[in-house]
Amino acid sequence: MKVEFTARQGKISKALRTQAEEGLEDITRILGKSVRASVTTGAQRHVQIVELTVQARQQTIAATGKGATLDAALRQAIDHAVNQARKYRDRRMEGKRLPKEEKALTAPPVARPKVRAEAAAGESKPARGKARASIAVHSYPSRATVVEPHILKSAEAIALRPMTIEEAVKEAEFRDRDLLIFHNSAGDMFVLHRRRDGQMELVEVP
Repeated sequence: MKVEFTARQGKISKALRTQAEEGLEDITRILGKSVRASVTTGAQRHVQIVELTVQARQQTIAATGKGATLDAALRQAIDHAVNQARKYRDRRMEGKRLPKEEKALTAPPVARPKVRAEAAAGESKPARGKARASIAVHSYPSRATVVEPHILKSAEAIALRPMTIEEAVKEAEFRDRDLLIFHNSAGDMFVLHRRRDGQMELVEVP
């Protein structure tokens, strides 16, 4: 994996570079060797901040870590990035298995006995040999039963302070959520959510 380092304040030590490269090996095993990563370090007052961005073929992962030291902030950012990479991998695997599941849910056609012309015309003739009994043929629905969703209330999906779109994306990744409702400084309301293909979609609330 190719890793780029940027220090907004101070310098990045060799030990921190080694720690970042070793921690990103888990993401390489999940997303493949073609991913690229960038690590940016900074500080706000007495809090050390590490911003981690991982670029894959069809997915961009952004994670932020905060701590008293750069080592702790880096570990937190890598943990968030690994969790997001695993979720992305699981969503791709579920998407690949979905067509097979739909085929399994489809019921095969049921063969029905043909009605003879004599029976349709209403002719009554004496039965010869063994008597035939009518059998009811049932066909099962091809679709699975719809289960009502279990609704949970949560206030973590709402950002209280105004923020830009870039800040909202980082905040959603930091909270490890697929949905975030926020507003900008002008008071416009937006909904940011992650689609099934892993891309982040922005919806402006009128």
